[in-house]
Amino acid sequence: MSLLLTQTPVIWPAVALAFWGGYLSGSVPYGLLLGKMSGLGDIRKAGSGNIGATNVLRVGGKRLALITLLLDALKGALPVLIAKQVHMDYAIVAALGAFIGHLFPVWLKFNGGKGVAVALGVAFALSWPVGLVACLIWLAVAVVSRYSSLSSLTAFALSPLAALVLTSGLQIVTAITFISLMVWIKHRDNLRRLLSGTESKINLGKLK
Repeated sequence: MSLLLTQTPVIWPAVALAFWGGYLSGSVPYGLLLGKMSGLGDIRKAGSGNIGATNVLRVGGKRLALITLLLDALKGALPVLIAKQVHMDYAIVAALGAFIGHLFPVWLKFNGGKGVAVALGVAFALSWPVGLVACLIWLAVAVVSRYSSLSSLTAFALSPLAALVLTSGLQIVTAITFISLMVWIKHRDNLRRLLSGTESKINLGKLK
């Protein structure tokens, strides 16, 4: 049996339901919707052009960015928590579905976000200690460096190690490793800007 599916026999309709349920949840572009609802228009045409919380922070301010962050995290966590009540196999599949749904939403012609908030929500739902470690690393690096991208890259470089130490079995480790790899791939342009010294910083001051 694979590292992701341990149940014998595999109930494929349930696997499909978990994946597509996660995908539909993850594919909702809350940053884009909140931007339009608040009168900002299409946030893909401003800032970095991304639909995630960091670009919402640049375009719409801290409150809207915080709401986007929470909703993006929840859209990853909720399908995982629901599927987890049945079996961890389905939770893992729902986690991957939600994450992939955010990165490649059918509603936006498969051009979605970079997956950080969704990945954090998924990590919390699969194993709250791993999610907490990832969040603390992100926050610590963000406070010191003011680079959201560096915070994300650092958090998800260390998340597989955290999953290996804090969880039992390879299911969660495998899923977190895949998610972390995809986060790094989606941040490849940010990495180039970090190395060249041209990456934009973020403002983490108090909410007004």
